Amino acid sequence: MPQNPAVPCPPQAAPALLARWLLAAGAASLLLRLWIAATFPMSGDEAFFYWWGVYPDWGYSDHPPMVGWLIALMRATLGDSTLVVRLPAVLLPLGLGAALWWALKRLDPLRAAWAVLLFWLAPLNWLYALITTDTPLIFWSVLSAAALMRAEQRARLDRAAYGLYALSGVFLGCAFLSKYFSVVLGLTYLVYFAAYRRERLAGLGLLVACALPGPAINLAYNLSHGWSNIMFNVYNRNQDAAFELRKPLLYAGMMAYLVTPAALWLAVKYRRALWAAAQSQRLLACLVVVPLVFFALLSAKKVIGLHWVLSFYPFGFAYLAFALPAQRLKACAIGLGVFAGLHAAVVAGLYLTTLDTWRSAKIYPQIVRSLKTAEILQQASSPGVVLMADSYTAASIYGFERRQYMPVFGPGKFHARQDDMLVDFSLYQGRALRIITPDQPLLEEFAPYFKTLVVRSFVQDGVPFYLVDGTQFNYPAYRSGVLGAAFRQFYNIPAW
Repeated sequence: MPQNPAVPCPPQAAPALLARWLLAAGAASLLLRLWIAATFPMSGDEAFFYWWGVYPDWGYSDHPPMVGWLIALMRATLGDSTLVVRLPAVLLPLGLGAALWWALKRLDPLRAAWAVLLFWLAPLNWLYALITTDTPLIFWSVLSAAALMRAEQRARLDRAAYGLYALSGVFLGCAFLSKYFSVVLGLTYLVYFAAYRRERLAGLGLLVACALPGPAINLAYNLSHGWSNIMFNVYNRNQDAAFELRKPLLYAGMMAYLVTPAALWLAVKYRRALWAAAQSQRLLACLVVVPLVFFALLSAKKVIGLHWVLSFYPFGFAYLAFALPAQRLKACAIGLGVFAGLHAAVVAGLYLTTLDTWRSAKIYPQIVRSLKTAEILQQASSPGVVLMADSYTAASIYGFERRQYMPVFGPGKFHARQDDMLVDFSLYQGRALRIITPDQPLLEEFAPYFKTLVVRSFVQDGVPFYLVDGTQFNYPAYRSGVLGAAFRQFYNIPAW
C-alpha cells in the first residue's frame, strides 16, 4: 500500500485552484509584457503607426484608421513614451480574457474560466507587447463575437437580444475600421446564420446595419484618397501571388505552433469529443473552422502571416475548453504553461546578450539601427540640413527618436506610403537635403534631383552608414522622375 496515496481535490476546491492559476497566469504574463514593452526598441512598423497617431485622420495609406486613433488617444492622455504607445497591446490579453468570460459564463462558468486560462497560457500572450494594426482588430473582433454569443444565448428575440446583435454589429464596424481582415469575421457570421440560425436572420440584419458605418467611413476616405487602402490590400501587395507548395505547408506549421504541441496532441487524441462539441457549440465551432478553412485556401497563393489569424486565436482555446474531457483540461493547461515557460526562458536569454553577441548575425545592422538610433542621428545631423531616409522603416525609427516626422527619399515600395499623404516635397525646392542610407549609394539615382552631390560615411558599432548630401533640390525633376513613377505604379486604379 502506498504511504502517500493521491487525494483528489474535492469539487468545491477546483474553482478556488483555478482562480489561483488564473491570477498567477494573468499577473505573470502581464509583468513580462510590461518588461518587453518598456525595454524592447521600437520596431519599424510601430514607429510608422506612431505617426498615424500624431496626425489623426479618417484613414491612412495602408489600412483603416483605428490604430492611429488608439495611439492618438494614448498620446493625448498618457504621453508618447514607448511603453505608453504599447500599453493597449500590453493590456489586450486581459481584455480578451474578460470578453471570453462574459461570452461563455452562462454556458458553463467553470469551463469558461478554463477557456480564459488556456488562452492566457498560450505563449503568444506572454510576448505580445508591440502595437500594430492587429491590436484593435483583435480587440473589436473578439468583442463582436462575444456580444453575438450572448445574443444567441437568449431564448427569444427580445429587446435584450436585439441590443446584443446591434452591439455585435457596432464592434464589427470598429473591427473593419482596424483592418480589412474583419471581413473574415463577417463571413463567419454569414456561414453560421445560413447553416444554423435562419430563423434569426432579423438579428443578423440588425448586426449588419449597425456595422455599416465602419465601411462607410472607409469608403468615403478611399473615394478622396486615390483608393489607397484598396490599391494596397487588393492589388499592390498581391502582384506576386502564385501557388507554391511551401505556402500551405508553412501555414500548417504555423498553426501547429500557435495551437501549441500539448493542445494539438490533446485535440487529435480527443478528436471525437471535438466533433461532438461542434454540434452543441455551433457558433464557437464556426469561429474556429471558417477562418481556418479561409486562410488554408488563401495559403495556396499567399504566405499567411502569423498575425493574420490572431482575431480568431482566443476562440480556439475556448473551443478546447468546452470540448475536451474535464479531467484533461489540467493536463492541457500544464502543457501550455511549460511551452510558455520555454518562451519566457528564451526571452530572458535574449536579454542577457549584448551587441557583440549579434555581430556576426545577418540582422546586426538592423539591431544597431534600433538600439543606437540616437547615436546614429547625432552623427548624421547638421544645422540647416533636412534629414531624410531611403526607406519607411528607417525613416519611421529615426523620426520616432527625434519626435519629428522624417520623409522617405525615393520611390519607396507599395506599402507604408504615408509620405504621399503627409509630405509636400515642393517645400524643399532649392533646399539642402541629407539622405541616410545603410548601403553604398548609387549617385546616378540621386544626381537628377540636385545641383551637387557629396557622399560621406560613418561607422556606428561596426556598421557603416552613408550620407548623401545634395544641394539645391530640384522639385520639378523629382516630381516627374520619382513621384510621377510612384503614382503610375501604386495608384494605377483599375478602369472599372
